[in-house]
Amino acid sequence: MTKHIKLPVILTALLAATQSLAAETKGAGSTFVSPVMAKWIDAYNTQTGHAVSYQAVGSGIGVDLIKKGAVDFGASDMPLDPKQLDRLGLMQFPIVIGGVVPVVNIAGVRPGQIRFTGQVLADIYLGKLKSWNDPAISEINPDIRLPNAPIAVVHRVDGSGTTFNWTNYLSKVSPRWKTSVGEGISVKWPLGVGGKGNEGVASLVSRVPGSIGYLEYTYALQRLGKIAFGLVQNSAGHFVIPDAGSFKAAASSADWKAAKDFHLVLTDAPGEDAYPITATTFVLMPKGPKSPERSAAAMDFVRWSLVSGRSYAETLNYVPLPPLLIDHIEHYWRKSIGAAETVSASADTEH
Repeated sequence: MTKHIKLPVILTALLAATQSLAAETKGAGSTFVSPVMAKWIDAYNTQTGHAVSYQAVGSGIGVDLIKKGAVDFGASDMPLDPKQLDRLGLMQFPIVIGGVVPVVNIAGVRPGQIRFTGQVLADIYLGKLKSWNDPAISEINPDIRLPNAPIAVVHRVDGSGTTFNWTNYLSKVSPRWKTSVGEGISVKWPLGVGGKGNEGVASLVSRVPGSIGYLEYTYALQRLGKIAFGLVQNSAGHFVIPDAGSFKAAASSADWKAAKDFHLVLTDAPGEDAYPITATTFVLMPKGPKSPERSAAAMDFVRWSLVSGRSYAETLNYVPLPPLLIDHIEHYWRKSIGAAETVSASADTEH
C-alpha cells in the first residue's frame, strides 16, 4: 500500500494545478545516483504521465545549478553544511544509500577476490605503492598471484560526490592522506589520470591494464568481465563484500535525527558487517521556490521515489530509506517549507 506523505498546504494546492502542466521537472547532479534515477524517471512517467529529466553532471555542477535556480532539484553525494544551506535558502535530505568500491583491471583477478585495507588504498593513490606485487598488497592477498606490473591510478576530474566519499574515507584511515590531500568533491591528486563521471572512470579502468579506480557499485557491476571490484577492510577488521546488505549495515548506525539538515557522512561506520565506503545521495531544493508550481511537481517526484520507487533501488543494489527516516524527512519538509511560507507572508504584509 502506497503511503501518501503530507506536503505543506501551499504545495498541496499547487500540485493539483501542476498536474495538467506540460513543463518538465528538471534535476541535475550526482552520477552516483544516475542508474536508479533513470529507473525512477521512467516508472514515474509511466504511472503519472509527468515528465522528469535528470542530468548526471556530477555533484559539484548539480549544487551550482540548484544555487542558480537553473533546475528544480539538485542531487549531491556530499551534504552541504547547514550554515551554507541557511545562507542559500535551501533544504537538504537523503533519498537513497549506496556504496563506492575500488575496481581493478588485473588479468586473472575475479570480482570480489582482491582485498584492500584503507591504508593500502591511500598509499596507492599517494603513489607510495607503485607495483601490484608490492609486499603491502601481497600480504593481504596471499591467494592471488599479483603481477610485477605498475599500478595505473584513475580518478575523477569533475566535481564529484563519489570523490568526496572516497577521499573522506581515505582521510579517516590515513593521516598522511588527510594532511597532504584531504577530502572534497575535487582534490589535487598526487598522480593518475582522470575520467569524467562514474562512466568515464569505468571506461578508463576497463581499457587500461593494471589500473585501479573507484566507482559507485552499480557501475562496477555493469562492467563485470572487464573490471573487478575489490573488498575493503572495515573498522571491525573484516573484508566486506559490497552489496545492499553491507551498505544497510553501515547505515544502521546513523543517527539522522541528531543531524541538522541530515548533515551526515556514512564512511568508516562501525559494525561487523558494515561496508566502509557507504555513501548517501542528498536532494537539494529551495525552501521558498520562485515557482511553487514547479517545486510542487519536483516534490511529488521525490516523494514517489522515496515510497513507490523502493523496489527499483533494491534491484540496482541501492538501499531505500527506512520508513522512520521517511517520516522524519516528511516532518523536515513541513518545517522547512512552512518556515519559508511564513517569512514570505510576513514580507508581503510589510509591503
